Amino acid sequence: MYINTMGHYIPEIRITNDYFESVNGLTPDWILQRTGINSRSKAAPGEDANTMGLAAVENAVRDLPYDIKDVDLIIASCYTAYDTVATLAHVVQREYDIPDAKVFYMSAACSSFINGVEVIEAFFKAGMASKALLICSEHNTYYSNESDPKSGHLWGDAAVACFLSAEPVGPNDLKVEGIYTEGLGNVGKGPGGVRLRPKEDGIAMPDGRDVFIHACRYMIHSLRHSLEKADLSINDLNKIICHQANKRIVAQVAHQLELPADSFLNNIEELGNTGSASAALVLSQNIDSFKKGDRVALTVFGGGYSCGSLIVNF
Repeated sequence: MYINTMGHYIPEIRITNDYFESVNGLTPDWILQRTGINSRSKAAPGEDANTMGLAAVENAVRDLPYDIKDVDLIIASCYTAYDTVATLAHVVQREYDIPDAKVFYMSAACSSFINGVEVIEAFFKAGMASKALLICSEHNTYYSNESDPKSGHLWGDAAVACFLSAEPVGPNDLKVEGIYTEGLGNVGKGPGGVRLRPKEDGIAMPDGRDVFIHACRYMIHSLRHSLEKADLSINDLNKIICHQANKRIVAQVAHQLELPADSFLNNIEELGNTGSASAALVLSQNIDSFKKGDRVALTVFGGGYSCGSLIVNF
C-alpha cells in the first residue's frame, strides 16, 4: 500500500497559555511544564470539521498523480464530526463529484488515522478498492470546556487528508508497512478515560494519569508490533511521530526506548492536541524534509482505549 500525497489544514488563530489563567486558574508555566503546550490552534467563526477537512483535501489534491474521480473509497476517520449523518466523507464526495465510491465515517478516537489506514489496507487486499482518500478533521475547541482544569486547555483544531493506493502510481509514492492496531477497551479506565458527550460536559479527560500511563505503554507496544511485522528494528527508523497528547508522554516514550529527544517530531507546542489528525499532521507538515530511504514510524493512542502504529518508507 502506498501514500500518493498528503495535505493538511491548520486554522490561523492561536490561543496562548495566558488565556487560561482567568478561565480555569492554571498559570502559563504550569500548563507548559505539564503538557508542553505553548498555544493551540482554534477554528475561526464559520470554520468547522467539514470546512477544515475540505481544505485539507484541497491542499493534498494539488499533487495527486491521478484524477480524484478515480478514488473508489472515501473514509472520514475522526471523532469531532460536524454531522454524523451527512458525514465529511459524503461532503467530500459531493464537492469533487466522485462517482461509484464506497463512502463512510468511522472512529477510534485519537488512533482513528491508523485504524483508517488499516481498514483501507483490508479493502485493498480484498480487491474491493484500489484508490482511497482518508480524512481526519478535529474541531476539538467546539466541544471543549475551557473552564475544566483537567483538560480544557489541551485541545487544538486541524485536519489532514491522505490519498492511498494499492499499487504504486506516481514517482513520489511512499510505501506503508507494518500496520498494527489494537482495541484496549478492557484496559485501565478504558471507555471512561476520555469521552465526548456534547449535551453533558463536552470533551473531557476525567483521569489524565490513567491516560498518561497507558499511552506511554501502548504506543511502545504497538510500535514494537509494527517493527516486527515489517522485519525492522528501532534503529532502522529515522524519526518517530507520536500522537500529540502531551509532550511528557513523548519524553517518556523516548526514555523507555532509550532514544534522544531529537528522534521525535512534534507540533504540540504550537497546536495542542489535534486528536486523530495529530500524528499524520506532523508527517504532512514535515514530509518534504525527508529523503529517499528514510523511514518514519507513527504510533498513537486513543481514548476508548486503542493504539496503533505504522511505518512510512520514503
